[in-house]
Amino acid sequence: MRRSYSVRKMLRHQRRPAELLLVPMIDIFTVLVTFLLMTAVFSRTVILELKLPPANAQFKDPPPGLQLEITVRRDSLLVADRNSGPLAPLPNKNGAYDYDALSQYLQQVKAKFPDKTEATVLLEPQIPYDTVVQVMDHVRVLEVNAGLNVVQYELFPDISIGDAPAESSP
Repeated sequence: MRRSYSVRKMLRHQRRPAELLLVPMIDIFTVLVTFLLMTAVFSRTVILELKLPPANAQFKDPPPGLQLEITVRRDSLLVADRNSGPLAPLPNKNGAYDYDALSQYLQQVKAKFPDKTEATVLLEPQIPYDTVVQVMDHVRVLEVNAGLNVVQYELFPDISIGDAPAESSP
């Protein structure tokens, strides 16, 4: 049997809106928050603070002393002093950068200049990101195996990055 339009309209206005059940929703959120907190513990993000020059940087006279620069080229690494020039060219060995020689040389520099914490990494275009990270890690810290543990010593943690100057052709 079919009801008339007016009866259906009256019944529609008398209906109450459905209730929102909050208890199951709170249970779901509790499980979700617990899951997110448990999985967030296992992820670790490392952030390095880089000192980039401002857009309107003006030239300032550098203070006397060492101005350490590490230039990353496709075929070599070059450790230099901005004021006096190249200190140690480190050519690639077997097609790979010689990070061990870089660490050893920077350890010698740190022994002569223990208070120095700044270094500049200059990069040629098209240097892979992994290479940039490897060089920065070797400039920042020296890792030494002490038995079963690896001990890290600070070398030059305040790193600035920039573009390498064009290589002069002989």
